[in-house]
Amino acid sequence: MSTKIGVLVMSYGTPESMDQVEAYYTHIRRGHPPTPEQLLELTERYEAIVGGVFPLRANTDKQVAALQETLGQLNQGSDKQFVCYQGLKHARPFIEDGVEQMAHDGIKQAIGIVLAPHYSVMSIGGYIKRAEEKAAELGVEMSFVHSYHLHPKLIKAFADRVCAKLDQFKEGGANRDQVKVLFSAHSLPERILKMGDPYQDQLLETAGAVAAEAGVNNWQFTWQSAGRTADPWLGPDILDTLRSLSQEQVEDILVAPVGFVSDHLEVLYDLDIEAKTIAKELDMRLERIESLGTDPLYMETLAECIMKQVTDLK
Repeated sequence: MSTKIGVLVMSYGTPESMDQVEAYYTHIRRGHPPTPEQLLELTERYEAIVGGVFPLRANTDKQVAALQETLGQLNQGSDKQFVCYQGLKHARPFIEDGVEQMAHDGIKQAIGIVLAPHYSVMSIGGYIKRAEEKAAELGVEMSFVHSYHLHPKLIKAFADRVCAKLDQFKEGGANRDQVKVLFSAHSLPERILKMGDPYQDQLLETAGAVAAEAGVNNWQFTWQSAGRTADPWLGPDILDTLRSLSQEQVEDILVAPVGFVSDHLEVLYDLDIEAKTIAKELDMRLERIESLGTDPLYMETLAECIMKQVTDLK
C-alpha cells in the first residue's frame, strides 16, 4: 500500500478578477486598504496586461497540475504517492488553507516548496513560517525545500531561453556578443544585507551559472519592482540601469528575470510595458526571455527537490 505524502506548493498569489484587486492589496498591506489613487494605478496596471488578471492565476494552477503529473511519472512503481495542494500568500487558498485541506484529507506527512528558487527570510522564510505553524497545530509533519537556485535543470531551462532570444537578435542583424543580458529579480529592502540574508548572493550565483551555460560574457545583474516604502531597497533598478547603458551606447538588451518562474504583474507590466517604454524612448531594443511556466525541466527541478526532501521526514 502506498504512503500518501502531501506537497504544499506555495506562491505569492494574485487576484482572480478585477473586483478582487482591492482586497488583494489590502491583504498585502496587512489590512490597510490602498488609497483611491493607489487602487486606480494598480487597476490600470492589470488592465494594461492583455487578458487582464485571469491568466496570472491560471499560470499558477497550470504549474501545480504539471508538477502533480511530473511527480506521478517520476514515481511510477514507488511506495509513495505525492498529492499536490496550493497555498498562496495573499489570495485564496491561503497557505493555511492548503495545510488544512491536507489534514482534512488524512495527510500526515508533507513537503513544502515555493515557486521561487531563491531564499530570503522576508519571502520564502515567511511562507515556511506560516505553513509550519498551521502544520504543528493540525499534527501534520512537514519538511521544506528552502531554495533550488543552482539545480542543473533550472539553470539549463533559463539558459535555453537566453540562447533562444539571443538567436532572434542575431536574425535581426545584431551581434550576439553585443547584446547586453540583464538578469533581474524582485528587489527587497536593503536591510536584508545586514541580516546576512542569502537572497542577493543566490541570485548572483544563478545569473553566473546561467550565463556560463548559455556562453554569455556580456551580462550584469539589476533589480526591479521595488516597493514604495520609506526604507531603501536593493538597486540599481532596471529603469536606471537602462538609462546608464544608453549612455554607454548599448543598443540591444535581453532581460532574463531569473527571480521569477511565471508571468506575473512584475514581468508583464514592469518589464514588458514599463521597461520597454523606457527602452524605446532611449532608442534601444529590449526583449525578454520566455517565463519558465510549466517547462518540463522546471517541473523536474521541483519534483526532484521534493523527492530528495522526503528523506528528511521521519
